[in-house]
Amino acid sequence: MNIKDIASLAAGAALGGNIKEFSFGGTVAFMGVVVSDYLGGWDNAMKILVLLMVIDYFSGILGAFRNKCLNSEVMFWGGVRKGIVFLVIALAAACDQFIGGQAPVFRTLALYFYAGREGLSVIENLGVLGVPMPSALTQFLEQLRQKGESNR
Repeated sequence: MNIKDIASLAAGAALGGNIKEFSFGGTVAFMGVVVSDYLGGWDNAMKILVLLMVIDYFSGILGAFRNKCLNSEVMFWGGVRKGIVFLVIALAAACDQFIGGQAPVFRTLALYFYAGREGLSVIENLGVLGVPMPSALTQFLEQLRQKGESNR
């Protein structure tokens, strides 16, 4: 395989097979950059929050399924609540920019608070499913929640 073939293969993989794939991929990437900017960036705290939200949502569905009380309206409003959390984080990031400080104080507090809440919710859901949790993890999530609440 020569360089021309490798370049052609790489370009095809990056751009997609046709113009529709390229347009869709470009649109999604652009929206991701804009949303990430409004949320104050994509750092480890944001990654943890998103991961906890996904785990909470799916473990909640599994717990409801196990208890035979799966409710689409509860699931819908749970998703809306998680969306509103991102709006609060965007507002906190905007407040940090408004005060002009170098450190994202409000955003960090919001992320800690919501990560702690989501983590505790995951622990509750896993308890419903009968999954034991390490005490160090539950203590860490409780500390996150307390940090967020103490600075409200």
